[in-house]
Amino acid sequence: MIEPTLALQTAIRSHLINAPGVLAHVAADQVRAGPTRPDDFPSIIMAGAQTEYLGRAAGGQFVARVFLEVHVWAIEAGADTAKTITFAVQNALLTWPAMTDCALDEFAMTHVTFPRDPDPQFGHGVMKVEAVIRWSL
Repeated sequence: MIEPTLALQTAIRSHLINAPGVLAHVAADQVRAGPTRPDDFPSIIMAGAQTEYLGRAAGGQFVARVFLEVHVWAIEAGADTAKTITFAVQNALLTWPAMTDCALDEFAMTHVTFPRDPDPQFGHGVMKVEAVIRWSL
């Protein structure tokens, strides 16, 4: 298994690029991990990953809670477009993403904010996601 935050990022990206509601707004190559302000718009950028190790589980497994921010960036119609794309992402993530080489025990979108960017042409949404992931070495 890869590191827990990378495993969650990979699973979310795969899930979003296979969601027609998301792809109606954002090209698949613009759904990625990286810096929080992209060069191309609209974009979905995963950043701010954190891991809280919870210990061990039965059968020699390891468990961690992973926190991740999903940033939505838009330039056309700014804030309204960012809200529309963020809602499409939320709807897609109502179904948990599939994980490879590990198990997803919990998955939640805890909240969404729409911070004001210093440049008013940009729309920006930030969705907080957390998951409990279990894996074996």
